[in-house]
Amino acid sequence: MSNRYQQSLAKKGSPLFIPFSVVGDPNRETSEEVIMTLVESGADALELGLPFSDPPADGPTIQAADARALEAGVTTDDCFTILASVRAKTDILIGLLVYYNLVLQRGIEKFYSDCAEAGVDSVLIADLPLDHIEEVTLAAKSAGVAPVMLVSELTSDDRLEKIAKVADGYLYVVSYVGITGVEDAVLESKLKGLLTKIRSYTDLPLCVGFGINTPEQARAVVDAGADGVIVGSRIVKEIPNTESISSLCREFSDSCNT
Repeated sequence: MSNRYQQSLAKKGSPLFIPFSVVGDPNRETSEEVIMTLVESGADALELGLPFSDPPADGPTIQAADARALEAGVTTDDCFTILASVRAKTDILIGLLVYYNLVLQRGIEKFYSDCAEAGVDSVLIADLPLDHIEEVTLAAKSAGVAPVMLVSELTSDDRLEKIAKVADGYLYVVSYVGITGVEDAVLESKLKGLLTKIRSYTDLPLCVGFGINTPEQARAVVDAGADGVIVGSRIVKEIPNTESISSLCREFSDSCNT
């Protein structure tokens, strides 16, 4: 049986455009307005971060977004309230990107039950240790929340095989395209091989993110065979200017249509 991401991909017939923002950035009210702007400006799914004080996988732009939300007093409870409010207005796919400490602080089972109650479709824990994958995925699947996993060209065959057995929703493929001077043609060529390798392990959608800053790069990712394009920092830089966010999202969305 296909999951909601596979269903959305099949229905659209083109790769998914997945913009990112931090829930609560720069404050509760504006954050919900930003998220709804993403929904209304061509997003096929959302990836939303929960603010965290020490996000090791994020660059300075998203770290600053985390800091703004935390300085505004936004809590994890507030985030779930915002998510529930967004879900009441749209049936768009909602995925979370979080850090393991946030899950542990809340309790693994409670975290996932709260996600389900707020209408979250998937959760990616960016720093999830391999040894804890199964206890997390069991709780996630019990709550009906897809456990999304990170993979990259550095992922070993053994780890990729284990991830493929427990992951659901989609796989987040790290592109490394944020390196200065990477040409779109080089990006496309490098990704093709990586995506082909990963597809030999899974039929989950492969959504590529990390450092995708232009519609041209997004198009190169699509041409490499990705099922989705995740755009984070470039959009977060425009917060709270919803007019700029809307215009930028439409450009990225257009680049994902085939």
